[in-house]
Amino acid sequence: MRTRLALLLAAAGLLLAFTLATQLVIQDRQQELRHDLLRRYDPAIVATTDLRAAVVDQDTSVRAYGLTGDPGFLDVYTAGRETTITTLARLDELLAGDEQVEPDLALVGAAVDDWHAAAVAPVLDAGSDAERAAVRTDAFEQEGLRLLETVRSAVGDVEGHLVATRAALADDLESTARRARWAMFMQAGGVVVAGVVVAAALARVVLGPLDRLGRDARRVADGDLDHEVRGTGSPDLARLGTDVDAMRVRILGELAHLNAATADLERQAAELARSNADLEQFAYVASHDLQEPLRKVSGFCQLLQKRYGGQLDERADEYIRYAVDGAKRMQDLINDLLAFSRLGRTTAAFAPVDLQAVVDDVVRVLDDAIAGAGAEVTVGDLPVVQGDRRLLGAAFQNLIGNALKFRSEDAPIVGVSASLDGSTDDGEWIVTVSDNGIGIDPDYGDQIFVIFKRLHGRTEYPGTGIGLALVKKIVEYHGGRVWLDPTPDTGSTFKLALPPSPTAGDATHAG
Repeated sequence: MRTRLALLLAAAGLLLAFTLATQLVIQDRQQELRHDLLRRYDPAIVATTDLRAAVVDQDTSVRAYGLTGDPGFLDVYTAGRETTITTLARLDELLAGDEQVEPDLALVGAAVDDWHAAAVAPVLDAGSDAERAAVRTDAFEQEGLRLLETVRSAVGDVEGHLVATRAALADDLESTARRARWAMFMQAGGVVVAGVVVAAALARVVLGPLDRLGRDARRVADGDLDHEVRGTGSPDLARLGTDVDAMRVRILGELAHLNAATADLERQAAELARSNADLEQFAYVASHDLQEPLRKVSGFCQLLQKRYGGQLDERADEYIRYAVDGAKRMQDLINDLLAFSRLGRTTAAFAPVDLQAVVDDVVRVLDDAIAGAGAEVTVGDLPVVQGDRRLLGAAFQNLIGNALKFRSEDAPIVGVSASLDGSTDDGEWIVTVSDNGIGIDPDYGDQIFVIFKRLHGRTEYPGTGIGLALVKKIVEYHGGRVWLDPTPDTGSTFKLALPPSPTAGDATHAG
């Protein structure tokens, strides 16, 4: 396509260059003709007129001097003589190179010299009236008139040639002007023709094939992926059409893979839905069918412990105590599993939640445990977020409860605070729960949120190992994040990132 366009533009350029060169040549010819007319032949014609007048003035002056002897008449002769010499020199300069007029101009000079030598010089050389009267004979007068007529005739021949030449130059200039106009019209026509040819060629070679290629591409884009895309025109556009069609074929292949993957996803989604239904059924069975016999086992074990405690041997009392403790732990585990499995069903019940009030309620619930551990719980200004009040309360109860459970020898100090993180587009609240307890090795920062993952034995610290997993699921259910901050030297610091409430903005409440 580039080659074709280059050839097309080159042809248009040659056409324009030819018309421009033609116009320039004609303009040069016009300039030359104007110069000859205005700078050579027009001044030369005026000079011949001056020359004829100067010769006549000389003849009249010399005749008057010959008759009267008055030297005053010679002033006109002197001026005429100078004009004649100057005019002949001017004519030689103006008409240099004109081979037709140069011989006639030479004859004019010779005729003037002959007339001056034979008819003027004898009168001027006579010193007295007698001598002038002797010179002025009839034969002398007749010869002078003949020589003067010869000068006039020679000047007339030169003037006639000049007039004829000037007329020819004028005609040539007019013809050249017409040719210049035609050349200008040709140049304008060449521009128009070149534009039309370039536009037509572009429409045929580029725009038409591109339009067809665009229609095919839009048809494919509208969903007709089976429509073949074909490139026409120059080889470049043909290759472009082939590339576009190859892309269409590739899209068809990817679409087939995508459809297969979508079918797999739909199948997996159906299996997941069935699995969730089975999980819900399991939760129902666990909450009803398992809880009831477990309560009976726990109740009868407690009755045995109450009625026969101390009546049997020490080993029997230990067995009864193990049975009661196992039943209680099994009941706690089932309750925690039920809470974990039921979490995250829907967010339709989300509403603005005042975390300040939530944490205050949690502190009141844990009041006995706080007093028993001699703990100090400080709560800073907490925000309003969008969520489920009950679930958020469970998350904070687990975190504060863990701080009381995993305490060191010192009295527990638990702090709850919040700050707004402005590094994100919408902003999010970072809630910090810190304590001065036994702490957690940062290497286990991710493992502690795994369900049933325990870093300590059940004999050291009670619990089912579901608490932090439940906190993580609650926070993620609210569109947030939770992590262990590895920076503190002592104790543990958990950070919860929660999105703000869309109705509460950045509002916080004093604790």
